[in-house]
Amino acid sequence: MTAPVRLDKADAVGDVVPGPWLPAIPDPDSKPATGPATPAPPASSPDAPLPVPARRPLADDPLRLPVWLTDTTVARARLDHGGRMATRAAVRSLRRSPLAILRGVWRGGRVWWRWVRAEDLADELRDAATGKLGKDVFLIRDHRRIRWYLTGATLATTGIGETVAALAVGEWVPVVSGLAAAGTAAVAGRRRRTPGAPAGYGADRDIRVGLAPEHLNGAFRAAGLLKPAAGLVLCSPVLRDGTGWAVVADLPLGGGKTAAHAIAKADVLAAELGVDEIQLIMSRVRAHQGGHGRRLSLWIADDDPYLGPSTVSPLVDADTFDFWTAVPFGRDARGNRITLGMLWESAFFGGLPRRGKTFSMRLLVSAGVLDPWVRLYLADGKGGADFRPAAKVAHRYIRGADDEDLAALEVMLDELIAEMSRRFALFATLPTSMCPEGKLTPDIMRRYMMPLVLVVIDELQEYFEAIDEEKDRRRIIGKLARIARRGPAAGFIPIYASQRPDAKSVPTKLREIVSRRYSTQVTDKTSSDMVLGDGKAAMGADASTLSEEHKGVGVLVTGPANHVTVKCDYLDNPAFDVVCSRGRVLRVAAGTLTGQAAGDIPSAAGDVGYTIPQIIGDVMEAFGSRSRIWTEDLLSALVNLDEDGYGDFDPAMLAAELDRAGVRRTTKQVKIDGENRAGYLLRDIEGAIPPDVLAARPVEGADATSPPAPAGG
Repeated sequence: MTAPVRLDKADAVGDVVPGPWLPAIPDPDSKPATGPATPAPPASSPDAPLPVPARRPLADDPLRLPVWLTDTTVARARLDHGGRMATRAAVRSLRRSPLAILRGVWRGGRVWWRWVRAEDLADELRDAATGKLGKDVFLIRDHRRIRWYLTGATLATTGIGETVAALAVGEWVPVVSGLAAAGTAAVAGRRRRTPGAPAGYGADRDIRVGLAPEHLNGAFRAAGLLKPAAGLVLCSPVLRDGTGWAVVADLPLGGGKTAAHAIAKADVLAAELGVDEIQLIMSRVRAHQGGHGRRLSLWIADDDPYLGPSTVSPLVDADTFDFWTAVPFGRDARGNRITLGMLWESAFFGGLPRRGKTFSMRLLVSAGVLDPWVRLYLADGKGGADFRPAAKVAHRYIRGADDEDLAALEVMLDELIAEMSRRFALFATLPTSMCPEGKLTPDIMRRYMMPLVLVVIDELQEYFEAIDEEKDRRRIIGKLARIARRGPAAGFIPIYASQRPDAKSVPTKLREIVSRRYSTQVTDKTSSDMVLGDGKAAMGADASTLSEEHKGVGVLVTGPANHVTVKCDYLDNPAFDVVCSRGRVLRVAAGTLTGQAAGDIPSAAGDVGYTIPQIIGDVMEAFGSRSRIWTEDLLSALVNLDEDGYGDFDPAMLAAELDRAGVRRTTKQVKIDGENRAGYLLRDIEGAIPPDVLAARPVEGADATSPPAPAGG
């Protein structure tokens, strides 16, 4: 593939080497295989453009033709692109100002008159000192005569051709020719740009009509990303892509600017290109995609890509869903399907009210409802109608944030933590062939009746604001953070949501450990960073750029460097009610309808029976596949699991906690690799748990395809 070409002011659009952007694109800094190098500019000139490989003139190498003459795909794309651009410009000019036709006729007539009078030749032959033509006046007269003959011949040929075509083809031919002529005149009669502005770069330019490399260079220079004499290096030509323009470009070497700098200036670039910030989609091209720190992918939409009706969620018509796969969530600006994998993850939703936050979160809940092997724990602090249909399938369902609801919420969290500890204790007893990573698997889920657990808490700020005592608030925060931090490995998927993501409403300790974040419109960049993470607005993930019209639209962050603005699928309350009814039928058929949905009200009030103490479950998880461990290694493993809970523990505190939990040590010294040190045996830890609680008994007849009978509430 030919190396990318630097686009400076003197470069024509036709000099860009077109072609799709592929990972195999060579670095533009590499030396050319053949051909002399352009002399480098003086080092003292800071604005001098970087040297680029020189091209051999066509006269020196007649076999080296332009790429648009040797590549049929490029030639076809160029002809199609040029035709569409010319048509759009003509239609736009005709529509905007009929006076443009008159101006175009006047300008065309003036140009023709100068040509037929041979004034261009006269200017070249006129003596600079006297201003006279002298003997060259006869040459001028000859040229005038020839040009008059050419004009007459052209008019006669055109008239005869029009007549013949009208008789042979149809009477519509003169009409089409007239429209084409009017369109050409309208384009020629457009208002001229402001003097001194780059060609095609002015206030009257419409992004829907065209986007050229000089427009990009002008915008990047205005944003301070390019030096005056430098230009972008295009890795692909500026071409149409759907309802916008797409291009991959490198910032030039020596300018000290990176792709991150450009993304941080997205608002300035959008303004200079004449579009709203929401229309400019910028992202870095990473190394695995063939990029580097200076490479950018840009897509500029013709209009706001997030307006208009949303796509109806495919979950509305789905008979069932496997939550081990990615959930259909929405579409990005270019119409690409966005899915959200939630296994081993947690999520936080934030944003202003009445912007579609709950509707977006309910897509994940609907996917869980349609999987009979997902157990739903739901707490709605607002107590509205958004989640009311979920009572048909929810293992636990809390509506509101009154005192009774707060008590029920803490009981639910205790039940979740107890189940999480039981699962980790069970994983420690399973062979590595069945549980290789210490996580839940589909086989373990069905063999031991351990469904995925979807923990949904909406309007989280309502619960925190209803708690009067700070110590009670810290206790609840600690339990929520524990579930979010360690629950995913046990098959727990925590999903929290809040309207006000400030430190008081949703503590930083809780927000910072959530892996996936989604924000609808917020008031400013600070609020956006509170939902999406510190510094995300500077990286381009800024929910404050959304407007009131962007309902159901939000910024989704799926990792430290990954974000996308999504228009979520639509699933309204009646459709959610149908989905929940379908989910109940699925659970009854699979034997997995439990908890409050199955009428287990006493269990919802806190009758959960024996629970494994937290310290026991954590220690068993820290053991992993080992049967014995030294105390110092155990303490380090516990700190890795929960630094807040075990950061201050020492051997004496650990021994005291285990003693209170019922652990009776048969020995205080363990031998590992021939060395005796203070430590613990796994069988002593397991001995503190009643056998009927920890017994890893597969459900009789259960396998990966046939679900077992339910174990009760």
